Amino acid sequence: MTERRAARAAEAERNDRALLEAARDVLSLDGAHASVAAIAKRAGVGIGSLYRRYRSKEELFQHLAVLAVQQWNEAAERGLAAADPWTGLTGFVTECVESGQGSLAPVAGTIEVTPEMWAASTRGDELLAELVTRAHDAGALRPDATAVDVSLLIEQLRRSPLVDQVRAQGRDDLVDEAVRARRRIIAIALDGLRAGPGRPLPGEPPSLRLFTERWEARTS
Repeated sequence: MTERRAARAAEAERNDRALLEAARDVLSLDGAHASVAAIAKRAGVGIGSLYRRYRSKEELFQHLAVLAVQQWNEAAERGLAAADPWTGLTGFVTECVESGQGSLAPVAGTIEVTPEMWAASTRGDELLAELVTRAHDAGALRPDATAVDVSLLIEQLRRSPLVDQVRAQGRDDLVDEAVRARRRIIAIALDGLRAGPGRPLPGEPPSLRLFTERWEARTS
């Protein structure tokens, strides 16, 4: 009995990971209008079994949001474990971009934020703030760059039109080169965060509410 429960739990975890990856792909194309059927098909999960576990599309997205933030937090913890603050910060950003962090942003404001989502997100904010503070204290991160700037950078970089296009075309011969090209773009963007001579960033720094309050459901 214990072995069967463990096997079912392992299968559920594999399905969740597949659903998260599928949701990231489908949402990048269809936005908030992405259907559960399309996500399930891409993940190779039966729609019937999916609805036996999740009662609604909202419940599915709430669960996937928690998984995504947990991955963010794990990446941040690995960054904080790095001896060099700059290496830790840039490693965190690169990992988040390449794993598709920010892909669930299209559902912001369309689902209710659960206490579990809120707790995971709050922890993520704390970890990122620590990463940024370490990099500032080490003189590695430009002084006018904030944690919200880093969050928004990850969200903007996570989608690569070039990678998406060659994959959609079935050009397997070009995918690796496109991925390498995206890594160069990530490196170029990260270099703009380095402390040193350069023009000041324009305008006032973005507030945390810009990044978080769009998740509040709005009624017409």
